[in-house]
Amino acid sequence: MPEDKIDGENMHIRCKVIIEILGKPKGHVEETLRMYVNKIRMDSEIIVLNTEFADAVEKENMWAIFAELEMIIKGMPKLIAFCFNYMPSSIEILKPEEFALKKSTIENFINDLQARLHELDMIVKRERNKNDFLTLNLSKSLSNVILVSLAFGSLDMDKLSKVTGIPEKELEIFLDSLIKEDKIIKDDSLYSLVK
Repeated sequence: MPEDKIDGENMHIRCKVIIEILGKPKGHVEETLRMYVNKIRMDSEIIVLNTEFADAVEKENMWAIFAELEMIIKGMPKLIAFCFNYMPSSIEILKPEEFALKKSTIENFINDLQARLHELDMIVKRERNKNDFLTLNLSKSLSNVILVSLAFGSLDMDKLSKVTGIPEKELEIFLDSLIKEDKIIKDDSLYSLVK
C-alpha cells in the first residue's frame, strides 16, 4: 500500500449520520427513535460523540422525525456494516479525506449489497403475490355480497349501497363487472339477478 494513502481498513472514521423514522402516533415515533439511537450508542464498535434530535413533523397523516449523530467508527468494513445494520438515511464522512481499501473489502460490500437487494426483491414479490391474492378474493367476496343482496329482490344504487356498505362510486365498478358477466341486469335504475 502506498505510504501516502491512509489505511481504510483500520483507520478511525469520523462521520455524521442521519437516522429517520416515519410512523404514527407521534409519541410512538419519538420514543422509537430514542430507543433506536440508544441501541446505536450501545454498539461497542461505535463511539457516539454528539446526538441532535429534531422535532417530529406531520407529513401526510404520519409523523416524521430524525436524529443526527456524530460518531467515530473503526474502519470502512465496520462503517459498511453499520449502514446495513442501522440503515441511516444519509452519511457524511468528516475525516479522513481519503483512504485506501483492500479489494476484499469492496468485494464483501458488493456481495452484501447484492444479498440485501435479492432479499428485498423476494419480499416485494411475496408481498405482491399476497396483495394480488387478497385483492382477487376481496373482489369475489364483494361481488357475492351484491349477488346475495339482490337475491331478495331488485334494488337501486342507493339501497344497494346501504345494504352492502359499499360506497356508490366503488359499487358501480362491481355492478358493471357483474353485468358484463351476465350475472345481473339493470332495468332503468334497478339492478336484479339474471334468471
